[in-house]
Amino acid sequence: MSRNHEIEAHLENLSSDLDPASDSLAIVLAAGHGKRIKSETSKMLHKIWGVPTVVRVANSAKRGLRSDNQIIVVGIKAKDVAETSGKETNRRFAFQAEQNGTGHAVKIALEAVPNGTYSGDIYIFPGDMGLLSVEAVQKFKAAYHNNPCDMMILTGVFEGAASDNYYGRVLRVPAEDINGKSSGDNFRKVIEIKEQKDILALEPKETYRVNYKSCTYGFTKEELVNLREFNTGVYVFKADKITTYINKLSTDNVQGELYLTDLIHIFNENDLTVKATEAVDNHTVLGFNVKSVLKEMESYARENVYEKLKDIITIVDQDDFFLADEVVDQIIELDKKKGPLDISIGKGVWIDRDVQLNKGIKIGNHAELSGRVLLDEGVRIQENVHVSAFPGQILKVGRNSEIFIGDIIKGNLEIGENCRIESSVNMTGSDEFPTRIGNNVRIKGTSYVFGSTIENDVRIEHSVLKCKQVKRVENTDGIVQAIRYFLPKAEGLEAIDDLGK
Repeated sequence: MSRNHEIEAHLENLSSDLDPASDSLAIVLAAGHGKRIKSETSKMLHKIWGVPTVVRVANSAKRGLRSDNQIIVVGIKAKDVAETSGKETNRRFAFQAEQNGTGHAVKIALEAVPNGTYSGDIYIFPGDMGLLSVEAVQKFKAAYHNNPCDMMILTGVFEGAASDNYYGRVLRVPAEDINGKSSGDNFRKVIEIKEQKDILALEPKETYRVNYKSCTYGFTKEELVNLREFNTGVYVFKADKITTYINKLSTDNVQGELYLTDLIHIFNENDLTVKATEAVDNHTVLGFNVKSVLKEMESYARENVYEKLKDIITIVDQDDFFLADEVVDQIIELDKKKGPLDISIGKGVWIDRDVQLNKGIKIGNHAELSGRVLLDEGVRIQENVHVSAFPGQILKVGRNSEIFIGDIIKGNLEIGENCRIESSVNMTGSDEFPTRIGNNVRIKGTSYVFGSTIENDVRIEHSVLKCKQVKRVENTDGIVQAIRYFLPKAEGLEAIDDLGK
């Protein structure tokens, strides 16, 4: 089996049938590797706020369109991108073995539609648009439904220096053609999109001429460079129109590729209706080719989260924290049910998607929580603490318990209520040997606990407990017996010698 056939077979195993009855189908373009990102990792798998960009786009498209129908076009690192995206209902993967432009990628995607039977609307999204929100997709769909046309493009307005604008420029009909004739009702209609590389290839004093509805319009190179409205790479087409006209694309351009944007000119030539709508928030339609823009997008994502939560919980440093989207949604719902929450998140805190927070929780600077970690009300986690559960495990911390600076708590483990796990303590539980800590337990000093059960009210100091049962034993005066300096028998002593002076 050839390499390409092997990849195609793998993609078929990850694919499922499309729903021909759905009114919407999303095509996500995720075939490019992104040479300028300078990474062995596919551009599509770079994360924005903890989630690979292609996954973010696919999820937003699915929820925004209210349709599971998706075709994700993969190419370089095809298996990695497809496996990360995952198998879903009504999702297919299409393989673009050679990257020959966005038009070619969409042609490959359309070939994945069985017998060309789909008759709804086809939406196209770039896979690197990792800030694309559900709301942005919903608004685009609404704009399309409220302004019937054969093709609609989503545009943005570039706010930086023109020299930094690598997007395709949107050419609209000026007030007059080159002969001074009024454009009339055609004024501001979309003529075409001119890619940056094609603009830069023009001679400095060259006038770029283009025809629209029997009129000729001219743009200087400087005018084209300074156009602010840009193509985001998001489109919607009537299925029958794109399947008919996509075969008319040619490679007559600087890059020798099939540009999907050329369909605007082709549609106009064939008296089809092309419209454009502007994105409400430019940040939601950013794509990235270089690390600096990716970092900028991450900052926007953090800013969005802070804006959602700033009046619900305390975030000590708005520029240095991570709360997964699922945790953000959880906090918002928790506020509705149990607010006020009195939750505090320190500088540099990292809280992953499966962590469950609660009222009155305080998490100190640079603490990290990941896996299925369930925190009860009033839990306090101090600085530089690591709390984590492995896949399939649950770690619970009971009401009003506190974990001190620098501790590492992980695995299949439960801590009861009102416990104090002081500094220099590490605790682990496994599937075979879970760790269970009762209520009112205090563990301090340099201690390690693995696979053990500790009953209520016990105090442990400077001990190593491996697969032990620690009972609550009272002295004659009613005080619970403390455990101090318990160490297992040393092993490997024969490998240790004293160093002579």
